[in-house]
Amino acid sequence: MPTFYGTDVESRLLLGTARYPSPLKLSEAVRQSETEIVTVSLRREAAGGRNGGAFFEMIRGLSVRVLPNTAGCHGVSEAVLTAKMAREVFATNWIKLEVIGNHDTLQPDVFGLVEAARILTGEGFEVFPYTTDDLVVAERLLEAGCKVLMPWCAPIGSAAGPLNPSALRAMRAHFPDVPLIVDAGIGRPSHATAVMELGFDAVLLNTAVAGAGDPTAMASAFAKAIDAGRQAYEAGMLEPRDMAAPSTPVIGKAVFA
Repeated sequence: MPTFYGTDVESRLLLGTARYPSPLKLSEAVRQSETEIVTVSLRREAAGGRNGGAFFEMIRGLSVRVLPNTAGCHGVSEAVLTAKMAREVFATNWIKLEVIGNHDTLQPDVFGLVEAARILTGEGFEVFPYTTDDLVVAERLLEAGCKVLMPWCAPIGSAAGPLNPSALRAMRAHFPDVPLIVDAGIGRPSHATAVMELGFDAVLLNTAVAGAGDPTAMASAFAKAIDAGRQAYEAGMLEPRDMAAPSTPVIGKAVFA
């Protein structure tokens, strides 16, 4: 059971709430996924005016914990201001911190990310930073006060799956006691299984579910895939071998003279 800032959760799937075909499809996907945490972009939804207010009310009715995020923020001051607004709206110190540095890849500005994380943790926020798989950046975020890390496995919305499994494996090994949530770039349930088999604590998804032909069915598929990957990791998987190894023992084999 993963623990994020002292809160235990049973589901290892966190679900985004953007770009669903309809509020009904979003509600069905959340319930089918059995997630306990959903992310919400205050900046994006607030731009919808009256519709934004209705959206927030619908989210509150789902009986899940809200993890507001600073999606779309490209600077430290913008991200910090958005986080403060989100705390007022959702009455939570949790914030998924995004400080975007590149318009094409949506890669985090890791320098701004560390600076914003330090400011927000100093003001009582419990920060979930969207970061790269760089170990040095991860160390700086922990020094800034973060107690959870959210490394990407590919650019946001790319559906490319884990582009650098070795880096993710190294991050898990380097931070054995830090909750790690893989965020961004997962497109298929098999991708989610693969990162969970590396020992990660959870996966955050949005586009892969919201953009599916049937978001409800896809949410269910991802929930099962994440559970399977975690069970495989805990069971202890065989490591790949360079040579064949017989599955049937030769000891006791009949010998014909």
